[in-house]
Amino acid sequence: MTHSFLFVLLQAAPGGGGSLQLILLGGMILVFWLFMIRPQAKKAKLAKNFQENMQKGDKIVTIAGIHGTVNKINEDGTLNIETSPGSYLKIEKSAISMEWTQNLNKAMATATK
Repeated sequence: MTHSFLFVLLQAAPGGGGSLQLILLGGMILVFWLFMIRPQAKKAKLAKNFQENMQKGDKIVTIAGIHGTVNKINEDGTLNIETSPGSYLKIEKSAISMEWTQNLNKAMATATK
């Protein structure tokens, strides 16, 4: 139904159809930006802040599902994590899942209450 309405609008304006098409195109770009690009950029910014604020002793989950504790933060953008006592892995900061780590920490906080 929306398509036929737009078709009628475009056909009804014989000389000024070009400006109406530009307005519709601008509206579509605005909607695309509001619902796709802006939330994606906001999420990426939050993830970057989360990864930059990692500290020694934080419990984390990687995007591969590996659970561990931050043991050392390296200068080259990597972390050393302890997966079990005496077992260490070196991973990229970007490999940490913000959502899974937050869910893990929420579950641990509710379990200790």
